[in-house]
Amino acid sequence: MRLILTLLCRNEADIVGSMLDFHLSRGVDLIIATDNGSSDGTDAVLETYERKGVLRLLRESSHTHDQAVWVTRMARMAAEEYGADWVINSDADEFWWPTGGNLKDELAAIPASVQALSVERRNFLPPGPNAADELPFHQKQTIRERRSLNSRGRPLPPKVCHRGLAAIAIGDGNHVVMLDGQAVPAAPSSGLDILHFPVRSYDQLERKIREGTEALIRNPRVSSRVGDTWRHLYSQHLLGGTLPAYYVGLRPPPTTLEEGLASGDLVDDRRLQKALAMRPPL
Repeated sequence: MRLILTLLCRNEADIVGSMLDFHLSRGVDLIIATDNGSSDGTDAVLETYERKGVLRLLRESSHTHDQAVWVTRMARMAAEEYGADWVINSDADEFWWPTGGNLKDELAAIPASVQALSVERRNFLPPGPNAADELPFHQKQTIRERRSLNSRGRPLPPKVCHRGLAAIAIGDGNHVVMLDGQAVPAAPSSGLDILHFPVRSYDQLERKIREGTEALIRNPRVSSRVGDTWRHLYSQHLLGGTLPAYYVGLRPPPTTLEEGLASGDLVDDRRLQKALAMRPPL
């Protein structure tokens, strides 16, 4: 079985190396990555993995966040050029966790009739106010939500992985895959979980919302519904000057946090911290 992961990223230098190391250690054979004009050294990190022969690097300098187009190209390349049996389309802040320890084993056990899997995401809280800046994110962020909501208060939509298919098309957000214009039914996965680290510092959040929303505004292909959560944070908080307060509010005060842990609404989850501590950089 051949497992390929695609990655579209821009300015994710603080997390992308850990993300690549983790997935390569859990059964991914090759990563196809598109760097969208990063300026923080992300492209240099990707080039390091390309030189080691475990990553194919593509580049898109146009800041239009044309995700569906670029990810579809990578997913089709995975099937046509690299013979992928399964393809995971991921963001840099997502860690696809196999409950059995290996992504290949989990996907190999899926019945042949299933062409796509729906995988839930679990958001980790931002670092505490006293966390040391020099520590990596996985040492500062160990508490996650049992059930995550997006910035509009709606359930966080799952992501979809799929079998390697030359005619596959990926929707914006990687939430749906299509064949011949029809959505492919995605079976819920019990063997995979996505550990999600969308907010790792205030500066990172502000940059993501500003760059991401302004890129979508420049993209004539997408409707205003695409990137709805980014657009909401941009218009309601970034432009309104309340994004710092929004960021602080993402992490409950100590008493509320302890209550959440006691009730099970929050979970002290150190799986990734332990996995990355045991895995030296490739």
